[in-house]
Amino acid sequence: MTHTVLVVEDEPNIVDSLSFLMKQAGFEVLVARDGDAAIRMMRSRIPDLVLLDVMLPRRDGYDVCREIRAHPEWRDVRIIMLSAKGRDLDRRKGLELGADAYVTKPFSTRDIVARVRALLGLDEA
Repeated sequence: MTHTVLVVEDEPNIVDSLSFLMKQAGFEVLVARDGDAAIRMMRSRIPDLVLLDVMLPRRDGYDVCREIRAHPEWRDVRIIMLSAKGRDLDRRKGLELGADAYVTKPFSTRDIVARVRALLGLDEA
């Protein structure tokens, strides 16, 4: 069974990079370029995991995370927040809102794939 990853990011280069990495790792990739689009995408197709940027147009990643966690049918979706904001306060806020992990940019491509695989319960091979 192929797992689906929703990439929520407004920076085209990061979208391309994450999409490439996730596809190369064997995941199906969906993309949303702002917070509102992310919620619309969640309503039409529930992914297994969301790679969620914090700073987004229309609705920030914290609000998107909060809304995902408020929906019982989305309870099992894993969330990795991605941000250039690396302060403990920012990290804590993301985790308190329900993110499973908080990764600061720039991130290691190898690390991000390993985190996705770990959160989805897949063996690192």
